[in-house]
Formats: sequence, C-alpha cells, structure tokens
Amino acid sequence: MPDTQLKRRIGPGLLTAYGVGVMVGAGIYVLVGAVAAQAGIFAPLAFLLAGLVAAPTALSYAEFSTRLPRAAGEALYVAQGFRIDALALIVGLAIVVAGGISAAAVLRGGAGYLQLVIAIPPEWAMIGIGLLLISVAIIGVLESLALAALFTVIEVAGLALVIWAGMKAPVSPDLVLPAMTPDLTGPILTGIVSGAVLAFFAFIGFEDIVNMAEEVRDPARTLPRAILWSLAITALLYGGVTWVAVRAVPMDILMTSERPLALVWQAGQGGEARFLSAIAVVAALNGVLAQIVMAARVLYGLGERHAALAMFHRAHPRFGTPAVATALIGAAVIVTALVLPVATLAGATSFVLLSVFVLVNLALILLKRRAPSAPFRVPMLVPVAGLVLSAMALGASILH
Repeated sequence: MPDTQLKRRIGPGLLTAYGVGVMVGAGIYVLVGAVAAQAGIFAPLAFLLAGLVAAPTALSYAEFSTRLPRAAGEALYVAQGFRIDALALIVGLAIVVAGGISAAAVLRGGAGYLQLVIAIPPEWAMIGIGLLLISVAIIGVLESLALAALFTVIEVAGLALVIWAGMKAPVSPDLVLPAMTPDLTGPILTGIVSGAVLAFFAFIGFEDIVNMAEEVRDPARTLPRAILWSLAITALLYGGVTWVAVRAVPMDILMTSERPLALVWQAGQGGEARFLSAIAVVAALNGVLAQIVMAARVLYGLGERHAALAMFHRAHPRFGTPAVATALIGAAVIVTALVLPVATLAGATSFVLLSVFVLVNLALILLKRRAPSAPFRVPMLVPVAGLVLSAMALGASILH
C-alpha cells in the first residue's frame, strides 16, 4: 500500500511567511499605478478598504481551519456547510484550476522580468524555472516553504527599500489634500471603490494557507494566527508602498506606468532600479512555487474523498509530499504558460476565487447554526460580512 500520510513539519513562522509570499507577488510591482488611475492620491485608502473587505473572509477561513484542519480545505468546508458532495468537488477542482492558472500567469510574467536581467529565450526560462520549482516542491514541504520564506524576505526587503527611497524623495505637487474632508458621496468615493476592487486582488492568497493544514504542527493554534498575521503584514506593506508612490511620483506619470515602483526609486535615489526587476523575478518564483504546492495539496485532499482522484492521495515514501499531484500540477503550469497569454490566464482567477469566498462564508453561516462550538470562533457577523463583501466584489469584478 502506498503511504498516504503527509509529514507535519511546518511551524507558525514558515506558514506566515508562506502566506505573505503568496499575497505579496509580482503584481504589486504593477498594480499601484492601476489603482492610482482609479483612486488618485487616495490610492492608499483604496488598499486599506480592500484589506478591510478581505478581513472577514480571512477570519471565516481561520475558524474553518480549526474546525476542519485538512488539505483541500475549501472543498471540505463547502461539503460540511451545504452537505452537497458534488458542489464540494466542483469547488475543489476550481481551486486547483485557479491555482494552476495563477501560477502559469506568474511564470510567464516572471520569464518576462528575467529577460530584463539576463538574455534568455522566454520559453526556455519558463521550462527551466518550472522544472526547478517542481523538483523543490517534490523534495519536501519544509524545503519548499523554507525557499519560499527566503524569497519572501527578499521581496519584503525590496519593498522596504522602495518605501525608504520614496520617503527621501521630494513631495509630489499632486499631494495636496483638500482643505476640508473630501466629498465621499461623489466621484472621489467612486474612484476609491473602483481602486479597492483592483487592490482586493492583491490580497488574494491568504486562503492558500488552509490547504497546508495536514503538514502543520498544532494546526488549531497555528493556522488562524498565520492567516491573520500574513494579512496584517501584507496590508502594512501595501499601504506603505502605495503611500510613497503617490507621495513621490506625479499622478499623471504614476497612473500610466507599468513600473511604478521603479519610478519611486528613481525619484528618491536616481538610477534605473534594475534590481527591482531581479526582485520581481524572485516574487514570480515565490508565487509559482506557492501555487504549485497549494494546488497539489488540494488535489491530494480530493483524492481521499473521491475514488476517481484516488491516485493523487499518495505521499512520496521518502519525501512525504504528494509527488504525483505535484508533478501533474507543475507540468500543467509549464504547458499552460507556454501556450496562453497572461491576460487570458489571469482573467478567470479572481472570478473563481471570489465565487469560492462567497460559498465558504455561506457554508460557515450554515455550519455555525448547526454546530456553534469550534477551537477558534468568530461572531456570526463575520461570515455574514464576508459573504456580503465578497459578493459585492464579485459583482464589481464582473462589471469592471
């Protein structure tokens, strides 16, 4: 009989670093300009609003993670809440697909950044990076998360340098706050809300933490803390980066730039800021590795509960990782990155995940009514708010 047990090797520090690394991806290197185009000098407020929208759903995940600390978390949550196995399977497979699509988009984007650092054909870059990360993911979860933690440290250090440079730059003439409180019932509010819809996608990733549950030591304590700490750290980073961007760069330039953080560095320190391209490559590597690791655990968890996927519920006898699932997910990521453009890859990811957020919050509402007690509990208002806010974000993403 093949070994089906994963090894519990992950502590709170590595798990928090994993969560931060999933959220703080290469997207922040381009997203600031897009949010500023909607919210203007109030872009930091748009990021704050996005973090507040994400917080109730993160708390719902935190409670669920202690009730059902298993791989393929969202599928199990929906199964327990709705008592509909078919819906749970659909949710689980949707998470796998969304993770694979996201990883493929980041892999393709990372290969593009790599070309700014060294001369290499993008196809070979995608294949080489993909195979390297698949190998790391199979060798061990501790090794995977340790490498992801190193990547996260580099990312955070890069963003901290950008904040430092931005604070030394001259203040942009656009940063003149209204003498009175702005009219939040007019175009300013509309811009902030539109910016928050874009910024919300930068917080997606905290949900990946729950799929590591079967490899976490003391999951009832570690999972909620890692979810909340990673969200808080990410929100602080985003707020700081966005603040220095609107502080240092004239708005007409910031709104149209695809490299807004490089503009911040140039405003404060001068030079081409080529090191930011290298850090963006590291961010891409981190994002790809995190999504491969997550999607493989979801497929592993689904294999335990659905006979048709049983071949994926196997752990490598030496490494204690879901090697078959990891290899399949990794290969699919490479092929998808090679054949589809980034816009096509990224388009469906947020829609799928926001739909899952709606279902998870509703499932927790139903489950709390039947079984109120849990190792970590949040008030009923939390999943209700998460449901409403996620549904609003989903609707806004469809209309946007």
